[in-house]
Amino acid sequence: MFSAWDRRERPPEEGAAAGLQGFGVDKTFLSSLKGILLETELDFLRCLSAIVIFLVVSFAAVTSREGAAIAAFVFGIILVSVFAYDAFKIYRTELMPSTTEGDQQ
Repeated sequence: MFSAWDRRERPPEEGAAAGLQGFGVDKTFLSSLKGILLETELDFLRCLSAIVIFLVVSFAAVTSREGAAIAAFVFGIILVSVFAYDAFKIYRTELMPSTTEGDQQ
């Protein structure tokens, strides 16, 4: 088993990125089909989480009935609609199974 003592006994690696060896990005994975789907799913989940967060914050802000709170509510609802449209476009273009000519009979 490797431990911190084993690393102390070895000579140090050269270069500034020697400590970041385990954190490298595998570009072949990101360009594969699984990597593209993972990136798309994460983008879709980002949109859904932003919708939920902005809805909660917007409705929490409007409870004080002040002018700035109402403006924050309107701005939040506009952002929710933008994120909902983005999630819809992501779903339609990248996540929804495509239909073929034989399926449309």
